[in-house]
Amino acid sequence: AKAAAAAKRKAQEAGGGADASAGDDDDLAKKKAAAVAKAKAAAAAKAKAAASGGGSADDEKAKAIAAAKAKAAAAAKAKSAAGAKAGAEEPVEEKKPSPNQPYLDKYVKAITDNLGDDILEDSYINPLSKDVPTLVAKRESYYRLAEFLKYNELLGFDYLSEIHGTDFQTHMEVYVHLYSYKNRQSVALKVKLDRDQPVIESLANLWAGANWPECEAYDLLGIKFEGHPNLHRIMLGEDWVGHPLRKDYEPYDVEV
Repeated sequence: AKAAAAAKRKAQEAGGGADASAGDDDDLAKKKAAAVAKAKAAAAAKAKAAASGGGSADDEKAKAIAAAKAKAAAAAKAKSAAGAKAGAEEPVEEKKPSPNQPYLDKYVKAITDNLGDDILEDSYINPLSKDVPTLVAKRESYYRLAEFLKYNELLGFDYLSEIHGTDFQTHMEVYVHLYSYKNRQSVALKVKLDRDQPVIESLANLWAGANWPECEAYDLLGIKFEGHPNLHRIMLGEDWVGHPLRKDYEPYDVEV
């Protein structure tokens, strides 16, 4: 470009050459040629850098991101392996027994010592109900066990706080919650019933508080309590069809 400018000035000073418009065209052509040469030089430099192992800034950034991801994945894998190893080496902490377990042991021992081993179907601590000691009586032992829980001097469950029934579809279940004011202890008594013929002895003769809850279970689930002084519906009319808390209940009048 410098040489072109010097030649132009020399030509103007000598007074020869083409007119001004021709000089402008010649200058534009020289600028274009210089731009083309510059672009060719840049392309050659880029090709040379790529051949020698170099890359563009975008390529370098992508490589750095991939390397960082690989490093993070390796660290996570190592951490997981270390945790698994530590877990395998360390013993699993055993669950502490319920503070009510001694009471359950006491009840079961008293029952088996006095009534035999064939009274209970099961016994356990119920963590879903404040760890209450729970006794599951066999169908034929239900009333006998309830009577023992009330009158045994060691146990003395003199208060019935709740009775309700549940439809488990495979069977019915009656749940009784008892409390001993003397010992300040609780126990739950359960019994499973045939769903098609849910019949069990009434506890109203042992605890007066069983009267209305048994009527409610009869009304809503159809459980019959033999020996109840006055078993009747307390919410629905005596002409009501079906028992609303049964899983297969269908309203007799769909508009009601």
